[in-house]
Amino acid sequence: MSLQVHMIRAWMVCAYLIECESGLVLVDTGFSGNEQRVLKKMRTLGRDDLRLIYITHAHLDHYGSAAALQRLTGAAIAIHKADAAAMACGRTPVRSARGIGRLGRPLVPLAERVLGPGPTPSDILFDDGDNLCEFGLDAVVIHTPGHTPGSSCLLVEGHLAFVGDLLTSNGRPVLQRLYADDWSLLPDSLARVQRLRPKLVYPGHARHPLSGDALQCLRVEFHT
Repeated sequence: MSLQVHMIRAWMVCAYLIECESGLVLVDTGFSGNEQRVLKKMRTLGRDDLRLIYITHAHLDHYGSAAALQRLTGAAIAIHKADAAAMACGRTPVRSARGIGRLGRPLVPLAERVLGPGPTPSDILFDDGDNLCEFGLDAVVIHTPGHTPGSSCLLVEGHLAFVGDLLTSNGRPVLQRLYADDWSLLPDSLARVQRLRPKLVYPGHARHPLSGDALQCLRVEFHT
């Protein structure tokens, strides 16, 4: 069978279930409690072979259901090594905010207490250039720091890019402009993904995938 990508939306956050013959790989999970949406999609597909939960970065809206899904499926949890400690402590580090992001930043500690899944240790620590061949998926990890120290993208089959919160396409596609660990790194991270020239881009917050042409048109809209 050819590879299929299934978007699972919850609370304006997107998880992506990648379906291929050798098994399923989930990119991000949404908030805590989203595990039932993922399991429902798996049942719809007639699949019970989730092999890997790949987390793009250690924010609770992306790893919130990872531990629950691991308990229910046995899938391994993976993240870039630079974000592993924060996720293992159940934290959502937000070093700097801009624009309307300043309104949300003071609420992060409350969100950690109310919505946070608690400590979520990883089974696998990825680094830049690592591949997912062990899990039956032709995919490479691309380190794209800025939003968090260990933010990473997954390039699948050379033309599908899962980019987490590097950019968003809920409306007009834009580079991350609300929260960052280091704003100065975001332009280079965007440029790196653009150089890969993916045909489709799957952001962590989106109504639909972004075309490769639209990605190439993105420009930095803030001063670093």
